[in-house]
Amino acid sequence: MALLIYGLDTEEVGSAQSWRDTLAELLPELEIRIFPDLGNTSEITYLAFMRPDFDAIPPLPNLKAMFSRSAGVEAFINHPKLPKAPLGKIEPADGDPMMTEYVIMHVLRLHREMPLYQQAQARGEWLRRPIVRPGERRIGFLGFGLMAKAPALVLQSLGFPVSAWVRNPKPDAEIPIFHGPDQFDPFMRQTDIAVCLLPLTRETEGILCARTFALMPRGAMVINIGRGRHVVNADLLAALDSGQLSYAALDALHPEPLPSDNPLWRHPKVTVMPHVARRPTVRQLGTEIAANIRSIEGGGGLLQEIDKAMGY
Repeated sequence: MALLIYGLDTEEVGSAQSWRDTLAELLPELEIRIFPDLGNTSEITYLAFMRPDFDAIPPLPNLKAMFSRSAGVEAFINHPKLPKAPLGKIEPADGDPMMTEYVIMHVLRLHREMPLYQQAQARGEWLRRPIVRPGERRIGFLGFGLMAKAPALVLQSLGFPVSAWVRNPKPDAEIPIFHGPDQFDPFMRQTDIAVCLLPLTRETEGILCARTFALMPRGAMVINIGRGRHVVNADLLAALDSGQLSYAALDALHPEPLPSDNPLWRHPKVTVMPHVARRPTVRQLGTEIAANIRSIEGGGGLLQEIDKAMGY
């Protein structure tokens, strides 16, 4: 029984040795192989990866499960050589504190109009603006998965009215939930700051567009931490220029890296971040991989299985 690590032994995540050391502690019974060191492929029962090239990975006949580090799977989910084994996320069940702090940072920054004050400082202007109270600023999450729930509840505890829009009902959610296409428009009409944490699918590509922006209260704000293709860039710029939107903070962009001549870089109402919302450690990822493998070997299944047909 062996685990193959592909594309995770990088400066961004952790060295090959750190993976070996961590997994030797967490899964001492499992042999760890780092691509391209495959050995006997029939012995490989688990595969963990980031940005996989399934043309380069040979058939793994005894594969029990795969684990994706990537937040989105749209880049490979339809690859003809994607193994048939179940595919799971390796995310902490209660969210990632790094993502929580990142969402809170951007919401509070826009709520308190920090971009405007920074511009005033650059001009040497003593600008004083009316302060909007949290209870007057409605936060709407597009998507309410593991990464959204924790920051949503923190914002709720700070006094913000928080709601979310999702595909299907969530009867046990601790915030008001809008669901399905019929409830999208009412949701956006009552959202002052929209936080996008959706997966990228055919239905969600381009969801942050002129029509959506027009639904929002005038002067609303947008934070995209989902995927770059959720946003129609030209529509966003037009909405900002018209005053329909006040600000936008973008962590996920299309394309990435964003070309230096892209107007988003220089727009005074846009914050561009180079896709840095979170960086799980080898310890965090290894702990989740180990928990999943123990579940499978104990007769259970993946803790967070991805529906390949749905794309998330």
